[in-house]
Amino acid sequence: MRERLVLWAYSAGWRLVRSLPERSAYLVFSVLAEFTWMRQGAGVRQLEKNLERVLPGASPMKIKTVSRKGMHSYMRYWCDAFRLPDWSSDRILATCRAEGDAPVREALAAGRGVVMALSHSGNWDHAGAWSTLAMARVTTVAERLRPEELYERFLDFRKELGMEVLPHDGGGEVFGTLVRRLRTGGFVPLLADRDLTASGVPVQIFGDTARMAAGPASLALVADAALFPVSIRYERLKRAGAPARWGTVIHFHPEVVAPSTGQRATKVQAMTQACADALAAGIAAHPEDWHMLQRVFVADYVSDIVPETPGGAGATGGPERPRRAG
Repeated sequence: MRERLVLWAYSAGWRLVRSLPERSAYLVFSVLAEFTWMRQGAGVRQLEKNLERVLPGASPMKIKTVSRKGMHSYMRYWCDAFRLPDWSSDRILATCRAEGDAPVREALAAGRGVVMALSHSGNWDHAGAWSTLAMARVTTVAERLRPEELYERFLDFRKELGMEVLPHDGGGEVFGTLVRRLRTGGFVPLLADRDLTASGVPVQIFGDTARMAAGPASLALVADAALFPVSIRYERLKRAGAPARWGTVIHFHPEVVAPSTGQRATKVQAMTQACADALAAGIAAHPEDWHMLQRVFVADYVSDIVPETPGGAGATGGPERPRRAG
């Protein structure tokens, strides 16, 4: 019954939000963000706990201010997600821009595959749609959801945006498919900043220990692909004639190069830590766009009496369930 209610809610929301005038749709989600933040539920409290690490020494008022902006960013993502299938290619291209993409384009032009390690920031669906139009077709991984109809709906949504989406629970077969794509010049973005499974790589981030997905580094090593950490954020579009109030910025950090010596596990550890350092810099610069309403630091996870079923990226670093980080 619960699964059917979830499916009904998503389906109704999808139809309603797509039918509303744009201004009205985003106003509804802005009000929802404000209500959710004022309610101070478990997700908002965890977001603020995470932000305390990102902003050490910040006053409680500062944390509250950033978490409030964070909830508006988080709900903006959801409104975008419901409306993205109706956006034209022109709108997708006009409301997204890249920073530091020259080395990525050079790798692709040379026929080399590219792996991107992403944080749960901004709107990666918009970024994926833009990348498919402006750089190369995206191949990524999605966690299988319950009910199955909801999973199929989100699968169709991303396929409509031009992406190839593989099931997260495909195990070694999925890893092998990603390797084959990369060896033929593929373009593979994977969420990586939260992985509490046994395969998660311990890293130091914001002065504490967290686990990140091993998938991006492992794929880069096996497929001899380029590895780029990527930060995604929102920006206000102030130029005259802009098709929307908000746009997406994709910031490609410098390539993470594999160490020349050491065992594979040691190389994966070093590369994953380098990704963590780059993603932390992006999160610290724009903490309001880090949609991490779940536990990410090991200390928070271990201290909880009731163990949480990990909902983040798995061994291949696939995207989290569509509730994103909440």
